[in-house]
Amino acid sequence: MNKNSLDYIYKLYMNDIYSYLLSRCKNKHIAEDIMQETFYRAYMYFESCPEDNVKSWLFTVAHNAYVDYVRKNSKNDIREKEYFGNLSDDKSLEKEVIIQDELFKVREIIKTMKDKQRKAIILCDFKGLSYKEASQVMGVSLSYFKVLVFRARKIIRDKVEGDGMDE
Repeated sequence: MNKNSLDYIYKLYMNDIYSYLLSRCKNKHIAEDIMQETFYRAYMYFESCPEDNVKSWLFTVAHNAYVDYVRKNSKNDIREKEYFGNLSDDKSLEKEVIIQDELFKVREIIKTMKDKQRKAIILCDFKGLSYKEASQVMGVSLSYFKVLVFRARKIIRDKVEGDGMDE
């Protein structure tokens, strides 16, 4: 890869990186700043980027930039409200209200999960990363990542069925 292709990669993954960072920090200005830092770091270390795994590498860089921001500012208030609130499609108003209610309940369930389970479910089910890519972003083994996702999904399924939220 050469440095000229970073523009293409920026355009291709900018929205994914931004929405991931926004879901982590809940502030669009901070998310923009961290995204800028992410692509600055990507530019600086672009030669070390694996050509076949650019997306997961960028998510790893973004995650590390976010962690650095959190450490620097001593904050640890992670909520996914705004990201999950925008997932519904154009459907009837009634269905939209039902979907928003269910998303709110799922969001509340995800908030109660352990940090690693929460990150795993977001990266895998909402960001669309493969198990392998997401495990690399989180810095855990593939088998451990699969366990995290399985347990997170089980928690959601058990609590949803317990509340009578069946579809």
